[in-house]
Amino acid sequence: MRFCFTMIIIILFDQLSKWLVVSNMEPGQSLPLIQGIIDLTYVQNRGAAFGLFDGSIWLFIICAIVVVAAISIYNFRHPLPGSMQIILGLITGGASGNFIDRFFHQYVIDFFDLGWWPVFNIADMALVCGGILLIIYTYKYEENEKLND
Repeated sequence: MRFCFTMIIIILFDQLSKWLVVSNMEPGQSLPLIQGIIDLTYVQNRGAAFGLFDGSIWLFIICAIVVVAAISIYNFRHPLPGSMQIILGLITGGASGNFIDRFFHQYVIDFFDLGWWPVFNIADMALVCGGILLIIYTYKYEENEKLND
């Protein structure tokens, strides 16, 4: 339940934010969100993270389908703690949000601009946070297993 809820919330916020950017900005346009800290800059990213592998759209679509399917199947077949369901929901929600962009637009809509980091979106944040939390969770789980042995 937490898995599906988290995934759906991420997809909804991601797609709503992208719709607002596309509806109110032109590609390349930049507006300050918090002066000197973060801008909204509408970028059409045709590559992967940081614009790498530009033009490999079908590879990214296939990878997203495989990741979302594998995590979803694993989640539904194995009883997982609530925290792990949320973590996996973040990852699948982020992957799904960017998949939707690639499938319908052939690029990902990015807009958060720190100036010193590549422009990103809510799906990217969910993927990164989910990945970091998964590493922490796995490390803590293994540490607890060692203590119980």
